[in-house]
Amino acid sequence: MTQSSDGKPDPTQPETEGDLSGRRERLDRELKRRSDLKTAEDAGTRNPRSDASGLSLAMRVGSEFVAAIIVGGIVGWGIDRLAGSSPWGMMVFLMLGFAAGVLNVMRSAGLMKKPGD
Repeated sequence: MTQSSDGKPDPTQPETEGDLSGRRERLDRELKRRSDLKTAEDAGTRNPRSDASGLSLAMRVGSEFVAAIIVGGIVGWGIDRLAGSSPWGMMVFLMLGFAAGVLNVMRSAGLMKKPGD
């Protein structure tokens, strides 16, 4: 492609095969250079500890959820044994344990304020 007086390609002239292949080679080099820069930036900024901390948070939240349900069931079973109100105490306290577990999960996820905040 011929150039105009300002150094830019002249859009009125048809492009030749040599012009197109030269532009394609320059584009390939520029894309490779940018890709290499992006890869180097990503490698430097990735924090390998973030994966472990996310897993530990998930394990903690899951165990708190299950523990709340188990504690609710045990308390309900104990009340049923003492009061002779089988299965009502266990059902009520299982539901309360489930609600407490959901509340803990929501607090850990940041969807609710913690008490005292």
